[in-house]
Amino acid sequence: LAQAVSRLVLGAAPNGVNDISTTSAAGGCSGKTGKMGKIAKPERSGLAAGLNKGFIVTRREMAPKPSYAKGRKSQRNGLIKEVIREVVGFAPYERRMIELLKIGSASTFKRALKLAKKRLGTHKRGKKKRDEMSE
Repeated sequence: LAQAVSRLVLGAAPNGVNDISTTSAAGGCSGKTGKMGKIAKPERSGLAAGLNKGFIVTRREMAPKPSYAKGRKSQRNGLIKEVIREVVGFAPYERRMIELLKIGSASTFKRALKLAKKRLGTHKRGKKKRDEMSE
């Protein structure tokens, strides 16, 4: 009885193995995992309380969702974007960025980033656009 109570309080697995390596001290996953990198959940203990509480079931390995592939650059998508760029041309702010980058000084390089950030919303998008325009 004492062992069962201690397992309940500590959240240990029924066989006495307490695996803490997969979870942080708070009980959740620590750090960013990204879209595809999910951390495997620990096995359930079969107890009603504790870190690994819950009914013991066999987990199925799920196939990756098609939505995870959205936005990935393929040869076909690259060709389509290239054709669209040729037909449509550049937006006015992109033309202004190209002019700033042609001057080539450090201040205009920074000014181009500032312009891109203002139009696109984030620093990361601005840097990507500036690199794209400088090619």
